[in-house]
Amino acid sequence: MNISEALEIVGQTNPGMVRSHNEDSISFDAQSGLIVLADGMGGYNAGEVASGIAVSVLSSEVKHRLENDEPNNIDTETGEEVGAALLRANVIKANLSIFNAAQSQPQYAGMGTTIVSGLFYDNRVVVAHVGDSRMYRLRGEVFETVTRDHSLLQEQIDSGIISKEMARLSKNKNLVTRAVGIEAGVEPEVHVHDVQVGDIYLFCSDGLNDMVEDDDIGETLKMLQGNLSLAATQLIEQANDNGGRDNVSVILVKVKGSFAAQTGWWAKLKSWFKN
Repeated sequence: MNISEALEIVGQTNPGMVRSHNEDSISFDAQSGLIVLADGMGGYNAGEVASGIAVSVLSSEVKHRLENDEPNNIDTETGEEVGAALLRANVIKANLSIFNAAQSQPQYAGMGTTIVSGLFYDNRVVVAHVGDSRMYRLRGEVFETVTRDHSLLQEQIDSGIISKEMARLSKNKNLVTRAVGIEAGVEPEVHVHDVQVGDIYLFCSDGLNDMVEDDDIGETLKMLQGNLSLAATQLIEQANDNGGRDNVSVILVKVKGSFAAQTGWWAKLKSWFKN
């Protein structure tokens, strides 16, 4: 099954109940299996500029490279698979684009963005993220966070200073320790995960998980997994019903079939014609 048939993808973004404009940006493409979600930060409209640059760079650059290369091939420069190398390199490229724009235009000084991006291929997903935008997975009855926040709060949890229960009440929720565009260089965290038929993946900005408990997010997905559009709408409504203090964005990906990479003479023939 090709990737566009194997994946069902829906996405929604909403300004929330407090903010006058939306600084989140999202992009998803079933043909390439690429998901990108960014949550911008900065005064005036600088946050939406930063998130827009990040999503634009990743979407255009990754799709362009995949026209002539397979994500499960080995990247000659890095030695890792093309899919992982692509996400890593283009988060770094987006970082520099945002940083340079902020340096050259005073109204954008200090702008930045979080990012979580996924590329589905060969029955796997490679995830690259910076900051506290997340990817969750629902597999059967088990709903869990796959990414780990780059935030002061997460560091405090990891070091045992506070418990997860105490973290829910913390005022430090939005203090990220890593972001795209703030400094000239950034190191995205990149991991590859096996995918199973029936899995549902949730990519979201912190406007969702700051407003809605993980258990409630999981229950909503379990209940509405047969209707992804309704599930996305319901998650955003829950965030807004609970105060909607931030923009909220969700992208849901349901794995409907196997999408193992083609191998053997047919794949070689196709790649020969591409070149």
